[in-house]
Amino acid sequence: MSQEECETPPGGSVRMARLAPLLSGIWLFFLLEPLGEGWRTRDQLSGILGILVTVLFAVAYMALWMRNRADRQKLIAHPAGRPAVLYVGLLVALGTLMTVLLGGYGLASTPYIGVACVMVFPFRVAAPVVLALVGIDIALFAANDWGSSTGLVFGVLAASIAVLGLRMVMERNVELLSAQQENASLAVENERSRFARDLHDILGHSLTVITVKAELAQRMLDVDPERTRAELADLERLSRDALADVRRAVEGYRELTLPGELARARGALAAAEIEAQLPNSADEVPSDLRELFAWTVREGVTNVIRHSGARTCEVRLTPTSAEVRDDGAGCDQPPGFGSGLAGLRERAATVGATVVVRHLSPGFSLQVVRS
Repeated sequence: MSQEECETPPGGSVRMARLAPLLSGIWLFFLLEPLGEGWRTRDQLSGILGILVTVLFAVAYMALWMRNRADRQKLIAHPAGRPAVLYVGLLVALGTLMTVLLGGYGLASTPYIGVACVMVFPFRVAAPVVLALVGIDIALFAANDWGSSTGLVFGVLAASIAVLGLRMVMERNVELLSAQQENASLAVENERSRFARDLHDILGHSLTVITVKAELAQRMLDVDPERTRAELADLERLSRDALADVRRAVEGYRELTLPGELARARGALAAAEIEAQLPNSADEVPSDLRELFAWTVREGVTNVIRHSGARTCEVRLTPTSAEVRDDGAGCDQPPGFGSGLAGLRERAATVGATVVVRHLSPGFSLQVVRS
């Protein structure tokens, strides 16, 4: 997900996004007092200029707010950029002119200057500036006998603290978004690695055997035709099995492939700190038994990890049988108990095979055999 997609409000939030500038502009009503003072003294040059400077101050403040909102992630990462400093400097200059032209009414600009500093400067810079504004307000009110500065001081502090909280929320949201994007990228990368590893386990040995058998058949073509035909038939079977395994892996049915189950068993046993003794390939298993033996490996290895307490687990494959054995204590349940073994028996029966479970000394054996 891109930054633009994350910052674009979905669905019904679009209307609120469009109204956001208007809702934020409502807070400019605190500038009505200096505008009123300018209007009352409009017969003087200071009054007219006071009105113009106050309007310019409001426009500059809203321009900074709009820029902050449109590019908030950049401002959070690099808050004290040159444009931001220029905006704040302009607000300070206009606020100073307002105070010179309109007296104490012009100090209504100080809450907005404090908010602007909190928006664009780091806390270590914004906090002293806000405190300086409070000190300036108190000193000017006291020096010019403009009355109590309590309301204005409270306004500066309350507005600055509120915007500080808002900025902290924005920073956390940006950090969360970055973390989510990084997690998504890592998940994709891990899935690619897993699929590449499984595909290597599924195809690596099969393609090697196919290459060797093809070379052998080519060398024996004129020497032993019967052996050549047998090798070609075996080559065709291996090719079909490898193709079927790849199709299942691509379609997401890797649990139905024997090489895929061997790869899965290796990882699961390693995670359980059980030494695995697994065959290097499943090429000798006939096509019609590969799926059944895959389920055998899955059921057997799952039981070893869950119930046996074993230190080693061995998987044995032959053209007619698959066996999973361990050296653990086995399961307290009697042989044949459990839905997993029941389902395995049903699958075995469809291809004329039987399930044999045995207690060893020590250990346990699960075997599927077709006679």
